[in-house]
Amino acid sequence: MNIRLIDGQDADPQRQAQDLLARGAAMATLETQAPPEAPGTVGYRSAGKTLVIGSALDALPLADRLAAVLPVTVLLLDHGADDAAPGLRIYPVIPARALVLSGWLGAFEASWQAPGRAPEHGRFDLVADLGAAAQIGSHQRPHGYYAPGPGLDLAAREALAEELLDMVGDFEKPRYFQYKERLCAHSRNRRTGCNACIEICSAEAIEGEGDLVKVNPYLCAGCGACTTVCPTGALAYAYPAAEDSGRRVKAMLQAYLGAGGQEPVLLLHGVPGAAMLVELERQGRSLPARVLPLGLHHAASAGIDVWLAALAYGAAGVAVLVTDEEAPQYVGALDRQMGVVQDVMTALGYAGPHVQLLRAGSAQELALALGHAPRGAVPARRASYNLARDKRDSLEYALDHLYRQAPRQVEEVALAPGSPFGALAVDTAACSLCMACVGACPASALQDGSGAPQLRFIEKNCVQCGLCADTCPENAIALIPRLSFRETRKQPVLMAETQPFHCIRCNKVFGTLRMIEGMLARLSGHPAFAGKLDRMRMCGDCRVIDMMSPENETTINEIRRG
Repeated sequence: MNIRLIDGQDADPQRQAQDLLARGAAMATLETQAPPEAPGTVGYRSAGKTLVIGSALDALPLADRLAAVLPVTVLLLDHGADDAAPGLRIYPVIPARALVLSGWLGAFEASWQAPGRAPEHGRFDLVADLGAAAQIGSHQRPHGYYAPGPGLDLAAREALAEELLDMVGDFEKPRYFQYKERLCAHSRNRRTGCNACIEICSAEAIEGEGDLVKVNPYLCAGCGACTTVCPTGALAYAYPAAEDSGRRVKAMLQAYLGAGGQEPVLLLHGVPGAAMLVELERQGRSLPARVLPLGLHHAASAGIDVWLAALAYGAAGVAVLVTDEEAPQYVGALDRQMGVVQDVMTALGYAGPHVQLLRAGSAQELALALGHAPRGAVPARRASYNLARDKRDSLEYALDHLYRQAPRQVEEVALAPGSPFGALAVDTAACSLCMACVGACPASALQDGSGAPQLRFIEKNCVQCGLCADTCPENAIALIPRLSFRETRKQPVLMAETQPFHCIRCNKVFGTLRMIEGMLARLSGHPAFAGKLDRMRMCGDCRVIDMMSPENETTINEIRRG
């Protein structure tokens, strides 16, 4: 295969040879890297109790094969199943309607209703679903659930049976994620802010739980897409952790550039992508010499913190390989995040492009796509920092380095809505400084005035979750997606202020003038305050005292004044 055609240029063979040697040095460096720290594990136990679902034609032959070794139950979905399954069997065969199935390896639960019978329920360790439509519709199927569909030939049926027979015993997998509740921007006060992890999970393993989210570790397949789209770092990938991936990326690029290689491109790929690279080699094709492949558990498990770090370390580009096996929502999320990266690099004056989403369905498509691998401009000086455990810190390190080395040091970059960086616009005429937004902000981007009636904002902390805008009773807050490089982004900036209001009875500050005026205007016609509006001008304690005092009571103070 002509490498020059793959690489999309008439490259100097000497240059190609040097880059190839440099890549060898980069790949050898990976062998010296310490393995990632092992996370906790998730355990499964399967006794082999198997549920087979499908038509009699498909389900019964498989059940007959399994029944000699495993306890089997068959749920027949086709009408007239009693006629299609004559004779006695050593396992239950049940015509089923209204089937509902959920669970995972060793813990599946099914409910169904047979004609003329009450609803039934069963628990199973394994499920073989041979129906035309899968009973569990998630893109990433739970461990222990097999849904090849109907019409298996003898060889395919035998292969499925062998796989099911192997799934008896105790199993474990890594606990792929870490969750930091204090950083989560999912919800506050029954209002939803960030829903990114729930929407992207192809295993349907994440759901809201009050102000937080809950990840089912048994359903989690370790794709890491939730950690990639999480704007705060509340969900972090644990195997390998971002700092481990960053260490490997840095070592590869240092070795490649140190050996005289030029314009390196980091190629991130998952397990399906690795198979495609093997197929590429089998066909006698080669990767362009400047492309450095790095395998991940899943292509979606690394995001902008790793990509920006690679560019800061001197990569001319970052390519992410996705195949037809990846969930479509992953592709969309990676594309949007790449848009953020490219917008920033372009605004800073780095000639691009720098990022590439490779959507390849075959080795041939991959070879053609790599002919257009990025050749973006790099910082004059490579970064030396390591990725941090905290995602926002890693982003700050990368962006700070890229800005300091940038050909064009702009003050801010406009970004698309939904980006994880931004500012707020506060309508000061409408804002009553009730501080509901401060209580709702999960990132401490909004703060009060520490005793003064002020609203302050730290832009560096803002993740654009929208909880402040949704919580504001005055609709006085709007989001501004952008990335600021002003030094003021790290400092509290005054957004709104007003005069304090003192209790007319004890003189204690308990609100703002604007807030009290607004309350008086709204409640002046309320029967509870008819003729007693002064109570709205009292703090909570004094209001209670006033409400508990008998009307027309003569106080000692009044007697003394008489």
